[in-house]
Amino acid sequence: MRYRTSINISAEAVMSGLSYSSLIPPNLFILLTVIGLALAWRWTRLGLVVATIGGALLYLASMPVVADYLVEHVKALAGAMPILRAGSSPGAIIVLSADYRRSDVPGQSYTVGPATLERLADAAREARRLGLPVLVSGGRPKEINQSLAMMMSTVLQDDFRVPVRWREDRSLNTYENAAFSGEILRQAGVPSALLVTDCRDMARALWSFHAVGYPVTPAVCPHPQTGNGQSVGAAPPLSARSFFPQIPALLNSYRALHELIGLAWYRYRYRHGEAGPKATAEAR
Repeated sequence: MRYRTSINISAEAVMSGLSYSSLIPPNLFILLTVIGLALAWRWTRLGLVVATIGGALLYLASMPVVADYLVEHVKALAGAMPILRAGSSPGAIIVLSADYRRSDVPGQSYTVGPATLERLADAAREARRLGLPVLVSGGRPKEINQSLAMMMSTVLQDDFRVPVRWREDRSLNTYENAAFSGEILRQAGVPSALLVTDCRDMARALWSFHAVGYPVTPAVCPHPQTGNGQSVGAAPPLSARSFFPQIPALLNSYRALHELIGLAWYRYRYRHGEAGPKATAEAR
């Protein structure tokens, strides 16, 4: 039996909070600014220094030039990720879940969000082009009583007219998407699969599938080992607006930083290849 020291437990708890709570940048920068302003009432110089640092970092994260750099860096990581060689072409399509929202359809509480819907559209296009069966992957969030895999299956079959052969509904993060999807496809005799997610999330997804030992080929984002994937395009040209804060840029910075922190956390948390409820609680 392997025991963790109290130091390791503390490190895992802190990293989990930083990765998936309001402390992840740029939320952290807002918090720093507020703390600095509060401190300034008692310790003026210290408070102003903290607030200035927080405000400066928040401004940087809101600049399109910084956000574009972060996003392109995250996308480039996908091309640098190792993937396992498969002895044959993909025998299925795996599409990973992303988000969900309240449904406007009577009798339906929740449905897939815009990011998941975009992935389903990509999966439907690939399924029609290649004629491969589809696996949807996404567990049940704590707040609702329906799995993301079930929502994805409903949308694919009802709206895209694409049948879903397998539903993986136990996973609560990307690593478990990979572990449980690979398990299902191995049992079905499928040696490798085409992976559908978006380019921003592809690096963490490829790392996870490599870690669990299941070969996948990215359906989007070019990869030097396969030559597959759609071009993600170049960063937009610089202009005066590139240096002024914008809300979309702040959102892009948040997503990119989330992926960078998440990938670093996965490399630490899953270095021993663990998956399951306890691992999910720590890595979510």
